[in-house]
Amino acid sequence: MFTDRRIERHQLPYFLRVYNSVTDKPIGFLGNVSEDGLMLISQLPMMIGVDFSLRLKLPFSDGCQQVIDLTACCLWCHEDATPLHYDAGFSLQRPPPEYAQLVEALRQYFSFQPLPASA
Repeated sequence: MFTDRRIERHQLPYFLRVYNSVTDKPIGFLGNVSEDGLMLISQLPMMIGVDFSLRLKLPFSDGCQQVIDLTACCLWCHEDATPLHYDAGFSLQRPPPEYAQLVEALRQYFSFQPLPASA
């Protein structure tokens, strides 16, 4: 049986939590992202056709964090493969430039390509 791994695994140290930006209470975890949308994984179903005020808190290695506030409309919601969890797709309304930077950083990280060398 072949047991040698040819591709290095990249473990995620934790999941990125998504908050309600009005109450600052957690509502779920980021499932995936695109330039104009995201998928949220939560323990409660989301109302379809409703605008939500979302907040991402991006941790930095020095203990600080960057906050990105988003307004997003829920387009769909269905049960996740994990019991008692739901996946919901959101369309973002005028995402800030910081969100585009997050999408690009995640794209580079998960492509398993080396990051560009800094000048």
